[in-house]
Amino acid sequence: MTDIERRKRDHLDIVLSGTAAHSKPAGFDGISFEHNALPEVNLDEIDLSSRFLGFPLRVPFLASSMTGGPVESITINRALAEAAQHCGFAMGVGSQRIALTTPETHGLGRELRRLAPDIPIFGNLGAVQLVSGMGVDDARRAIDAIEANALILHLNPLQEALQHGGDTNFKGVAVAIERLSKQISVPVIVKEVGSGISAALAGRLIACGVAAIDVAGAGGTSWAAVEGKRSTDTSDQSLGEIFRDWGISTAECLAEIHAVHPAIPLIASGGIRHGLDAAKAIRLGASLVGQAASLLPAATKSTEAVIAHVEAFERALKIACFVTGSASLADLRHAALRR
Repeated sequence: MTDIERRKRDHLDIVLSGTAAHSKPAGFDGISFEHNALPEVNLDEIDLSSRFLGFPLRVPFLASSMTGGPVESITINRALAEAAQHCGFAMGVGSQRIALTTPETHGLGRELRRLAPDIPIFGNLGAVQLVSGMGVDDARRAIDAIEANALILHLNPLQEALQHGGDTNFKGVAVAIERLSKQISVPVIVKEVGSGISAALAGRLIACGVAAIDVAGAGGTSWAAVEGKRSTDTSDQSLGEIFRDWGISTAECLAEIHAVHPAIPLIASGGIRHGLDAAKAIRLGASLVGQAASLLPAATKSTEAVIAHVEAFERALKIACFVTGSASLADLRHAALRR
């Protein structure tokens, strides 16, 4: 097993253990919808369909990037792809670096498109890798490997700083993102991994030509805590706890970015627990709502477990629409709030 494979397996085990979450919330509990006791809509007719970057979805859900390394990822990615095809949601894969640098696909090959021919699949590379050995050709290989409809570039400076041997030279990453956005044939999505994206940074990314932003705010998995728990060094473990709650909450990211840059499509991820959180995220400006850690236990079990999870998410979102008098997601975006 390579060092990267071992690290990815550790990540999977720690996230599943539930011991590496932010201790501060994602911000949705402080937001309440105004209840509509006379909704004048039929619950069974509420329409949750939408489009994201031009791709049709039956439910505004994204299976967020989870894993790209260990053998277990083959099972996880298969379950997610089959469920996404069945339910009509989008799928984002974990980092494809290991699949590009080893002979094995680790579940990140053409079989994903075979299992899910009709849903958007998003590739994934670390943005810092664009200045530390990977380039446009590697990005194109990542896209071709899974016939991706878009490419996610993830930003994780805090995780890299706390990871033994992490990539900590972020000089030139913005220029590399801009260059890549102009040279590949699919849209570029930029995401954080759990510390959030500010409105100011969103403006810089928009200027670089990115097509969408996944805010991936604080409130879900803390990758500082994950790296601290991976380490056998007590100093590194302490740093992981010091920075466990670093970041901007998901709700704050959404509200602030949408207020300043209303045209950029936003993905809400980071501490999304259920369909009611999703409804609040959509009301704050999200076009799509992603889950990773919350979905991971189901993904390690079976396709059926993932389907059941997403159907429960969908039901809660639909009920939130119903009791706000929203017949569609477009209506939900204007539902009255009580703060």
